[in-house]
Amino acid sequence: MKSLAPPLVTASLVFLLLAAPAVALDHLVIKHSGGEKRVSGKIIVTAEDGGLILLAANGEQWIVKPDELVRRTSDEKPFEPLDAEAMGRDALGRLPKGFKVYKTANYVICYNTSKTYARWCGSLLERLYRSFHSFWKRRKFELHEPRFPLVVIICSDAKTYREVAQGELGGALKAISGYYNLQTNRVTMQDLTGIESLLKLRGRSVTTKDITNTLSRPEAQRMVATVVHEATHQIAYNCGLHERFTDIPFWVAEGLAVYFETPDVRSRKGWSSIGKINRGRLYQFRRYLKGRPANSLTTLISDDKRFSDTKLALDAYAEAWALTYYLMRREPKKYQAYLQMLAKKPRFVWDKPEERIKEFKAAFGEDLKKFDADFLRATRKLR
Repeated sequence: MKSLAPPLVTASLVFLLLAAPAVALDHLVIKHSGGEKRVSGKIIVTAEDGGLILLAANGEQWIVKPDELVRRTSDEKPFEPLDAEAMGRDALGRLPKGFKVYKTANYVICYNTSKTYARWCGSLLERLYRSFHSFWKRRKFELHEPRFPLVVIICSDAKTYREVAQGELGGALKAISGYYNLQTNRVTMQDLTGIESLLKLRGRSVTTKDITNTLSRPEAQRMVATVVHEATHQIAYNCGLHERFTDIPFWVAEGLAVYFETPDVRSRKGWSSIGKINRGRLYQFRRYLKGRPANSLTTLISDDKRFSDTKLALDAYAEAWALTYYLMRREPKKYQAYLQMLAKKPRFVWDKPEERIKEFKAAFGEDLKKFDADFLRATRKLR
C-alpha cells in the first residue's frame, strides 16, 4: 500500500495523476489569504474529489483543495514558461522594495545586497551548474536543461530574510539560513558574510577581492556550503535527477546535496569540485558511531523522521553523506539505477516504510546486515 498524503496536501485528496492537454492553458480563481486569487498555468494533477495541482508559468506548483477552487476556465493558448526577463519581473513583484535582478546563463538572481556579491554568487552557481551536468554526463546519467530559469533570492540581512522567508518557513526560520522550496521552485538565502555592512561603516563599497578573501577563510566554509547545498537541490529537481513531489527519500536528496557541497579549503573561492571527503560530516558521523543504534541504517532509509528531529538531524545528515559517498564509490551502477528508479515514481504518492526498505534491498542486496557492515568498514577507513 502507498500513502496518498504528501506533506503539503490534506489526506483527503486522492490523486489520479492525470495531465491536462499540452495545448490548454488553465485559469483558476482560488480562495487565498482571506480573499480570491487568479492563477494560470497547466493542470498537471487532478484528484477524484476535485482537488488540483497547477503548474504556473513561473515554475510554481499550486496545490488547490476542492473547497479552495472558486472557478476554473481554460483556453487554447499554449502553456509557455516565463523567460528570464519575465521571471525576474515576476519574482520582484513578490519581494519587498529594494531588490534588483542579476541574470546569468541559467539563473535569475534577485538581490538587495551589493551587485558585487550577487555577481560572485552567480559565478559560483554557474560553476556548480556546469560541474553538476559534467559529473552526471561522465556517468551516462541523462539530464535535461531546466524548463524554467532558476530563481535565487539573496537577502542582505537577517531582517529582510525574515520578511521574505517567514511565510514559507514559519517556526523553522531561526534554524535555517537558506533553503530550496519545492513548491515555488526558488532558493532563498541570506548573505552571511556581513561584509557589506562592515565596509559601509568604513566608507567604501564591496569588491570581489573582499568577498573572495572573506569566503576563503576556514570559518566561512559553511557559508559557501549552504549556497552550494541548496543550489544542488534546485538543479537536481529541475534537470531530471529528481522530480518534484515524487517520493525521493531525504537520505537521497540530502545525501547528494551534502556530497556536492563539500567545501574546498585549498580554493580561494571556497568550493571547486564534487565528491571530495566532507571532513565536517565525516567527523560528525564518527562521533555518532560511538553510540550508533544497530537499526540506524533501517531508520535512515525507511522514513524521513530523523531529518526533521532537531536532536537527530545532524547525525542523519552525516550518515546520509557517508552512505552516499560509499555508494558513489563502491556501488556506482547500482546507485545510479536506484536514482533512475526514484525519478520515475509517480508524483504525490508517498511510500510506506516497508516499501522503501524493499526498494533499497532490490537495489543493493537483500542482506541489510551485511550491507551495513561493509558500509561501516569502508567508512571507518576514510582518511
